[in-house]
Amino acid sequence: MLFFSLWIFFFFLLLAFFSLFLINSTIGQISYSVPEEMPKGSLVGNIAHDLDLGLDVKRLQSGKARIFAGESAEYIELSRERGVLLVKEKIDRELLCRQTTPCALHLQVILEKPMELFRITVEITDINDNSPSFKHGEKRFEISESAVTGSKFVLEKAVDLDIGRNGVKNYSLKPTDNFVLKVENEADGNKKVEMILHKPLDREKEEEISLLLKAVDGGEPQMSGTVKIYVTVLDVNDNPPVFTQSVYKATIAENSQKGTTLTTVSASDADKGINGKNSYALSTSIDSLSDTFQIKENGDVILVGEIDFERAKNYQIDIVATDSGGLSDSSKIIVDVIDVNDNDPVISIMSKSDFILEDSPYNTVIVMFSVTDPDSSNNGRVNCRINENIPFAIKTSSNGFYTLITDSELDRETVSEYNIMVTCSDGGIPSLSSSVSLTLQISDVNDNAPAFERNSYDAYIVENNTPGVSIFTVKATDADWNHNARVSYILEDTSVNGVPISSYVSVSADSGVIHAVRSFDYEQIKDFYFHIKAQDGGSPPLSSNVTIKILIRDQNDNPPQVLYPVQTGGSMVAEMVPRSADVGYLVTKVVAVDVDSGQNAWLSYKLQKATDRALFEVGLQNGEIRTIRQVTDKDAVKQRLTVIVEDNGQPSRSATVIVNVAVADSFPEVLSEFSEFPHDKEYNDNLTFYLVLALAVVSFLFITCLVVIISVKIYRWRQSRILYHSSLPVIPYYPPRYSDTLGTGTLPHVYNYEVCRTTDSRKSDCKLGRAGSHNLLIMDSSTAGTMQRIQRKRGSHKILTLESLEKKQNKPTTDAKVIEFGVLFSETLPLQC
Repeated sequence: MLFFSLWIFFFFLLLAFFSLFLINSTIGQISYSVPEEMPKGSLVGNIAHDLDLGLDVKRLQSGKARIFAGESAEYIELSRERGVLLVKEKIDRELLCRQTTPCALHLQVILEKPMELFRITVEITDINDNSPSFKHGEKRFEISESAVTGSKFVLEKAVDLDIGRNGVKNYSLKPTDNFVLKVENEADGNKKVEMILHKPLDREKEEEISLLLKAVDGGEPQMSGTVKIYVTVLDVNDNPPVFTQSVYKATIAENSQKGTTLTTVSASDADKGINGKNSYALSTSIDSLSDTFQIKENGDVILVGEIDFERAKNYQIDIVATDSGGLSDSSKIIVDVIDVNDNDPVISIMSKSDFILEDSPYNTVIVMFSVTDPDSSNNGRVNCRINENIPFAIKTSSNGFYTLITDSELDRETVSEYNIMVTCSDGGIPSLSSSVSLTLQISDVNDNAPAFERNSYDAYIVENNTPGVSIFTVKATDADWNHNARVSYILEDTSVNGVPISSYVSVSADSGVIHAVRSFDYEQIKDFYFHIKAQDGGSPPLSSNVTIKILIRDQNDNPPQVLYPVQTGGSMVAEMVPRSADVGYLVTKVVAVDVDSGQNAWLSYKLQKATDRALFEVGLQNGEIRTIRQVTDKDAVKQRLTVIVEDNGQPSRSATVIVNVAVADSFPEVLSEFSEFPHDKEYNDNLTFYLVLALAVVSFLFITCLVVIISVKIYRWRQSRILYHSSLPVIPYYPPRYSDTLGTGTLPHVYNYEVCRTTDSRKSDCKLGRAGSHNLLIMDSSTAGTMQRIQRKRGSHKILTLESLEKKQNKPTTDAKVIEFGVLFSETLPLQC
């Protein structure tokens, strides 16, 4: 018989395992049913197949699928490789849910990339693995022999941890000579077991009666439990106690202190004396109730243990009143537990991201979390919030699940890290709350171009610099991070006066230092522009431009150049001063220029050497040579002055010029003093060479160019005649590079100088115009006619020709040295050579 029962048990267990479970699935939610006590590794369900969402094993593996069970023990595990749920630990339904039905595990399957959540409910079904049992192995009654037929005696209920049909189904009592069993179903589903006296007792016949109470369940195979009942027959007590209420009701707050009185029960007994004295006791067979509540002799029901609304919302306590004669009555106390807000909300982080790109779109999920509060009503109603002024928001879903999402733009350059404080509060009074701190790093995106402090810069460099010298440093900053903020500097392709800018300057790609590629000359270029691009290392790279203006500062690198008097190697120019000249007589003026600018071009004139320093002086600023005393007969005819011209640069540069002055009233005196000046042989040799070369060229081209030469000669002759007879104004001639276009030079007026010579300086002829009453000395008879005509037109001029000198000296002057005078004038005469 025992073997057959075991075979039946394993048959139904195997049938439950292979038939498996009823699956109710919706989108994102599925339910399974599995019997308790299944061995470890048993199959619960194939979620990859049952979740009708296109979910496969690859998605479970790539999404790092995992089970989130909250605070519950982990009885179920997920096999990513197979896509199935397996039993991780053997499940005892009675330990897990006690008498609660249905008993279910609520799980969540979480996937990442993207984040997904699937809810799974696993219902644990009961198997008949527990037999009915009684708290005590025996029960003793003392019953008076006068007990009337129909007297009731409350028996202990059997406890079966199984539920449903596997729970206690029926009771039986043996033998039934004096007592029969009465079983009544109560409203809560339990059974009330009473022993009824159906035959009067006779102590004299039978003082002790032994009974056996048996409880059986409805499972397969059926299981049972027994308790022995011993009845001692007493004499004379024929009135049992009677409770004033069949059901007592009481309420108590879950945070009540031990010793708190729930209610007071009372039973009356019509007997007197010792037979009318009642005692009270708990008749419950559940240990937890006897550990929690206690009834005193006076009927006060007090709290002796701890109660928790979240574990049990109410209690049903069976009590019994027994008199000294052994007669008893039973009643019930229903205790309702009042919820108190004594549980903080519990925040469980299910999944979170530590980093997020700053260009992430709105509603990007950062954190998924759940919040539970076991309290009820408002005490369990949770509201979550985050700290203010951050670009995030909490989105609530059903069943206490929340997501933290972005709700505005992120900017790593403004805030690179957020400390998000999530606070969840319940609706109790006072409210309880829990908080969790989350740190979120904002990852950089290349969204900022390098920026210069200014749109343009001016840099200065002194001319004649060394190539490669550093001129200026540009600096651009990029608000991005790491390689997105790494700035490189690039020289934009432009040109200056048709020359590529790379021939002028270069820029260091890393430091932004601008170097000069060449040596600059202020006199050639004073400033120039170019552009530099700053580019970051992002992908794609961003850039910005800046304009650089290089201004070249002048350096005193050019000495003054003397324009007048002209220094020639083949002839001598002398100024003539009459002996009757007064103090301050203007002898001549030294004219010089400096191609530098600013103070480097400010010139000063000094008399360095002189034959007689007491006779002449030079104007410091204008270069005018004047007499400083009256000329006397004792003064030498030939005066040689060395004038030095200095600029104002640092260090200063200078030039010297020799001015020859003839102190005489007549030209013969001048000739006698200047006749011994040596002739420049080198000049004549060079001139002869050029003449020979010119004759050779002319001979070669004579035949082919004869007509052209004659035409040119005729044209020049006609032009000279027109100029001579015309009164047209003469346009002054400016020597190259010495025109004072900006008014910063040293010449106050425009001067024109022209010296014409033939191949033999002694036969040169020079026609000079002069202002005022200055004298001209011309040592060539070929120009006598020309100069006489000039003398007739301008009566204030004196012309002395070679013929007149020959008449005065009675000797030819063919060997006389030619003395040429450079002339300074402000009103230019048209002259021809």
